[in-house]
Amino acid sequence: MNDRYEAGYGDDQYGGEDQYEIVGYDDYGRPVYQQVPSRPPRQQQTYDPYGQRQGYPQGGYDTGQQQPIPPAYDPYGQQGAPYDPYGAGGHDPYGQAASGGQQPGGTEQTAYIPQQSGPDARPQQRSRPPEEPEAPAPPAGPERQEAGEEEQFAFVEEPDGESEDVIDWLKFTENRTERREEARRRARGRIIALGVVLALVVTGGVGYLWYAGKLPGVSSPGSATGTTVAAGAQKRDVIVVHLHNTGKRDTSTVLLVDNATTKRGTTVLLPNSLALTDDSGTTTTLAKSVDDDGSSGTRDQLDTVLGTDIQGTWRLDTPYLQNLVELVGNIEIDTDTDVPDPDTKKKGSAPLVHQGKAQTLSGKMAVAYATYRGPGETENAQLARFGQVMQGALRKLSSDPSAATTTVQTLAQILDPPLTDKDLGTFLAKLADLAKGGKYRTVPLPVQADGTLTAGTSDSVVKDVLGGTAKSPDAGSAVRVAVQNATGAKDDTEKARVTLLGGGFGFIEGGTASGAEAASEVVYSDAADKQNAVEVAKTLGLPAGSVTKGAVSSGADVLVVLGQDYRPGAS
Repeated sequence: MNDRYEAGYGDDQYGGEDQYEIVGYDDYGRPVYQQVPSRPPRQQQTYDPYGQRQGYPQGGYDTGQQQPIPPAYDPYGQQGAPYDPYGAGGHDPYGQAASGGQQPGGTEQTAYIPQQSGPDARPQQRSRPPEEPEAPAPPAGPERQEAGEEEQFAFVEEPDGESEDVIDWLKFTENRTERREEARRRARGRIIALGVVLALVVTGGVGYLWYAGKLPGVSSPGSATGTTVAAGAQKRDVIVVHLHNTGKRDTSTVLLVDNATTKRGTTVLLPNSLALTDDSGTTTTLAKSVDDDGSSGTRDQLDTVLGTDIQGTWRLDTPYLQNLVELVGNIEIDTDTDVPDPDTKKKGSAPLVHQGKAQTLSGKMAVAYATYRGPGETENAQLARFGQVMQGALRKLSSDPSAATTTVQTLAQILDPPLTDKDLGTFLAKLADLAKGGKYRTVPLPVQADGTLTAGTSDSVVKDVLGGTAKSPDAGSAVRVAVQNATGAKDDTEKARVTLLGGGFGFIEGGTASGAEAASEVVYSDAADKQNAVEVAKTLGLPAGSVTKGAVSSGADVLVVLGQDYRPGAS
């Protein structure tokens, strides 16, 4: 569709053309035109039916004089006025009426272009096409300007800076709110993640402490703060080891304990004087039980007294101990005394084992040290040396169950059922790992003179290490024998004690006589104890004639006075 301001529009009957040029664009992107000066209209030649051209002299020649232009033909019968195609009284395309002035009653028509207000910016007047309805012209002067301004306000929306600022502020506020919400979401996520991590750390820490037995109320080996319930709930594996000295026919007993809960290992030294009760209810000692009842009977009796659950018995004769030390490649321990060579009878010969720190012992040296008891020493001293040798051997044993089992099989022992080579090898491998890690120790089981246990002296071992409860036989169930030394040799008292305890009798220290006696005496005060006195004399290797009735010290059933005729080991 052509724009009504398009160049060429408005050609009149005289052949003249209205010329316009684009001077800019309004706010809606439409071109703004301005009228430019045009050429004067050329004269129109009219048709003369008689062969004469209008506006020129007859004969077709121009004499150089301006001829008057006749009026145009009016098809509607109006003569004397120029033809006006718009019927507006001879309107001139260039803005002036045909008669040289404004027609009365006529209204000046202007083409109004938006956004051009004011006197200087008024658009040029232009006639409207006949097919469009005429629009009233804007009023002249100030009224016209006000009307133009109202029209401009009605059709043009001027950009409002304050509105844009408000929109920008709303966008900024919205973005800042979103950023705050996002920051809050991230903070909540971090807090939740941190809470989960802390919960896992606390749970793992508590689980580790529980598994390691380090929680409050759960005792560890050597700790005096544990409770009986907590100690009893710990998982332990226990094996009893009987060392048989084939040269002297005596035994030494220890318990090997693997606490799987606290990850600790312990060797518990059991004195031969420990009071036990056999199957018949008779009170006996650990040494006598090993000789008479064998491994199975002794294991059951120890479970009864100590409240433990021993899984097996390992009988270790001295030759096997020697082989074990040699298989692990010798051992290294701190020795507390010089040990002579038992195979050398010559006096003044060099000792087989020297006292000192970090002494390397071969198999033979280890056996000699484990079974040695010096003059005037108690049984506990020898038992402690055996414990040292066992811990030294565990430190050198492989921690691999398969390798440890191979070592046990190489010993070629016949183990007491239900213990097998694999069971023993796996058990010793666990203890070896603890011994290498410094989580192993050796402790004695304290007992009274009569071999019984008390809460004050044995709870630290029975309850904390073994997880059991001490239950010794009644004190009056064993025959109590008081021993007084009149031989002149202090060591004879200890030897007699060991012999009596091994025989199942209770021992009471009777002191040392003021002077030596040639003959020994076995005295009883109650006729009911006469047979017991006879058994005591036999146990000590004294003649039957040494048994006599007399006064007996308080607390004892039988009194023994050792004379110079007493021969230790003759029983």
